[in-house]
Amino acid sequence: MKARLYNKYVSEVVPALKDKHKFANVHQVPRMLKIVVNMGVSASLEKNAIEDAAKDLSMITGRKAVISKSRHSIANFKLREGQPIGCRVTLRRDAMYEFFDRLVATALPRIRDFRGLSPRKFDGRGNYTFGVSDQTIFPEIELDKIKRQQGMDITIVTSAKDNGAAQDLLKLMGFPLAEK
Repeated sequence: MKARLYNKYVSEVVPALKDKHKFANVHQVPRMLKIVVNMGVSASLEKNAIEDAAKDLSMITGRKAVISKSRHSIANFKLREGQPIGCRVTLRRDAMYEFFDRLVATALPRIRDFRGLSPRKFDGRGNYTFGVSDQTIFPEIELDKIKRQQGMDITIVTSAKDNGAAQDLLKLMGFPLAEK
């Protein structure tokens, strides 16, 4: 069975975008390709900080987190080659739609004084990246078991050619973008 948000995309969003942007073919209509969730962890923290972040990220996304390691040594940052510096998860298809649904419906409204996300964070190619300063906005995280506050970056990659089509796609999918 397909995700609820995918059914909404097929039945409501595709016809609306096709009419608004005058797409001749259904395959020209932009769609979400993947969502990448990334947690950067300071290399100077204690050794198990990476494992804790990976465990939290796995709980949030439902997928195993991949630990990222540094490629180069940088003396000013006290960073050595091969040292773990963060973790990430890439979500596609049904897992992506389920995560997007939980993000929009439960996690983002739990942010204090939330009035919508800035519409200026598109990269010019139809991708939207925003940061969350605390992982406790997700209901999967138990507040008693976290050791440190950890932020994350969330990137929504779309097949849109420009920011306007991507913004329309995300708004129709229910993404809370603030008005200008």
